[in-house]
Amino acid sequence: MLLLSVKFFGQQLPAVLIKDATTGRKVAFNEIVGKGKVTLVTFWGTWCAHGKKEVRTIASKLLDWQKQADFNFIAIAAHEQQSERFVRIYADQQGWKFPCYTDVNADLGNTFDLRALPLTLIIDQNGKVIFSHTGYDNGKEIVSALMRICGHSNVKR
Repeated sequence: MLLLSVKFFGQQLPAVLIKDATTGRKVAFNEIVGKGKVTLVTFWGTWCAHGKKEVRTIASKLLDWQKQADFNFIAIAAHEQQSERFVRIYADQQGWKFPCYTDVNADLGNTFDLRALPLTLIIDQNGKVIFSHTGYDNGKEIVSALMRICGHSNVKR
């Protein structure tokens, strides 16, 4: 079940502002996605058991996946009613070393017509959304799509 508006597939990324959970600095979404590099983006919530589980799953496999393919990963705490500080503390407790952002007012989520968490997107080297997965994934579907997009066929899950 796709709960992300298909109008965003193949479109330029929005310049909606979100906050860096570490610095509190506002940044435009389209600016944090690596130019010329595939980017895996997961929307999650500190209140969402499945979202937290998915980010933990990705985090546990991230280094192995990045040995197989060159891509960036960012996590965005969506619809987050907690403070950025709470998200930063949670990420620190989990030992996450990847960038974490907050979408406190759901501005980015609303732009994407986000209706359920977790939501994982893969953005290609040209800054276009080319894959979307809603709901918890143990990594199999996400890594298969990621490796295919990065041009790798031998996938270690």
